Amino acid sequence: MSEHLSKAQIKWVRSLQQKKQRDAEGVFVAEGHKCVEELRKSFELLMLITPNNATTSEIEQMSSLRTPQGVIGVFRKPDPKPCSLFTSHLLLALDGVQDPGNLGTIIRTCDWFGIRNILCSRDTADCYNPKVVQATMGALARVQLHYLDLKEWLLQAHEAGMPIYGTLLEGENMYNAGAIADKDKGVIIMGNEGNGISPTIRELITHPIRIPSYPADAETSESLNVGIATAIVLAEFRR
Repeated sequence: MSEHLSKAQIKWVRSLQQKKQRDAEGVFVAEGHKCVEELRKSFELLMLITPNNATTSEIEQMSSLRTPQGVIGVFRKPDPKPCSLFTSHLLLALDGVQDPGNLGTIIRTCDWFGIRNILCSRDTADCYNPKVVQATMGALARVQLHYLDLKEWLLQAHEAGMPIYGTLLEGENMYNAGAIADKDKGVIIMGNEGNGISPTIRELITHPIRIPSYPADAETSESLNVGIATAIVLAEFRR
């Protein structure tokens, strides 16, 4: 039987719900047996918390979930890896996506559609937020996120002739022939939940596209949830 966690260890795990503490320690937390097991394939597991070394009450104290799943893992963050501009693969860029649930869903969707690198503006939600990690269901093991100066990166991409797609209400119907120049190479930009793609990033889009509503002249919602919109766009690129 594993040694029971000390009060200091329980307090430490609880503190990792805060970004500044995760950054200082270089670690993050995952919950649920399936999620923890998926992440063990790619990340170093520093601490495993189960009913063998903590009581139900203690697990509830350490959990960020309303209904704790009984298994918590503390992992070491990987060292940041550069994302080559001259990639032959499709990339996703996030401009200020701030809801942890949306970010987690987007990471999981990228995993499904084979997008292995996501470029994030510095104001995008932290991918190691417990809510994000939980929503990815282990997809963080296969999808890398790069936090950077998105405008500077896109300027270099533009100079290199890389197609830059952006979802805009005034963009071309993405189902039209020619709307997508190359389905296997380029960068797809998705914007903030409330404001969309920022003006400075919008200027760099070379291929504005939109998801058409149906029927075209019917009154409908102002926009789609960014997680759902990402899934629809990626599905078309992979079709």
